[in-house]
Amino acid sequence: MEPQVSPVLRRAAAYAWRLIAVGVAVYGIFVVLGRFHEIGIALFLGLVATALLRPVADLLARRLPRGLAVGMTLIGSFVLGLGVLALVGEAVAGESERLVREFREGLGSIETWLERPPFRLDPGVLTDLQSRIGAYLGSHRSMLLSTAVSGVGQVVKVLTVLVLAVFCSVFFIHSGDRHWAWFCAQLPVTARERWRVGGRAAWRTFTGYTHGIVLVAGTNAILVGLALYFLGVPLAVPLALLEFVAAFVPLIGSPIALAVAAVVALAAKGPLVAALVVALIVVIGQIEGHVLHPLVMSWAVRLHPVVVAVSVIAGAIAAGVVGAIVAVPLVSVVWSVHLALRGPRGAG
Repeated sequence: MEPQVSPVLRRAAAYAWRLIAVGVAVYGIFVVLGRFHEIGIALFLGLVATALLRPVADLLARRLPRGLAVGMTLIGSFVLGLGVLALVGEAVAGESERLVREFREGLGSIETWLERPPFRLDPGVLTDLQSRIGAYLGSHRSMLLSTAVSGVGQVVKVLTVLVLAVFCSVFFIHSGDRHWAWFCAQLPVTARERWRVGGRAAWRTFTGYTHGIVLVAGTNAILVGLALYFLGVPLAVPLALLEFVAAFVPLIGSPIALAVAAVVALAAKGPLVAALVVALIVVIGQIEGHVLHPLVMSWAVRLHPVVVAVSVIAGAIAAGVVGAIVAVPLVSVVWSVHLALRGPRGAG
């Protein structure tokens, strides 16, 4: 007589082997992405460019041939990006001498401030720290030089990824829908409709997230730039651009960028202005978390803040800064596909 297995244990075992299979599949995906992460980054950047620029290309294609519309859109965005970089470079060059001078004076004032109550730091500690930093740089000059030389190879990799991203975005913007239709046509007939439903849901969510995060980042950058300008903090434009880029990492990007601005304000303008910048971190964080994200991110799948935080941290652990940027849109896309396939059309 065979022993009876409890229904609870049978159900737990069924879920356990499914979880193991999913875990193995996820691990395999991360192994593959780890080996070919440059290709993954290029494809992701190409999809971001497509989500941002395809509406413009579609608008121009109403009056122009499709290929010409795509070319004008890409060239126009490239010129716009170069213009922004030129503006930032001019701002840095124009204020670099002033910033260096104020930074040196600010360091002196910071040392004096730390030597007073309530810190009462020994002046010899700061002097010893400066001498130790100088000695370290002098003794490790060859290592720093080799690191800089190896950085040239990293620049080549970055340029390769950017070229591949542009190459992919050209075809995605021009005829990405036809590519997806061709891919679905290669699948078994019974699976085509589910892939079409999941693909539409994934692209709708990714496009909504991309548009939303760009709008949030732009709003944050404008607020930060105006605040730093009126506070008289040097390099307001580059710091605003840093805020724009950092806002693509939810929850932690903006505070880090504004912390850099606070350090610059502390060195150049003193503790009072730095305290105002810290207050700015809190205000912009509240605006972003309670106003911008709920309004703008309604275009995409709205995730719980705990899910966002865990996704960002897990992505950062798995793939550094790139993983932190990709994690939230990836989780949003997966969840939207899950919801779409659970619906009546996806289940059929």
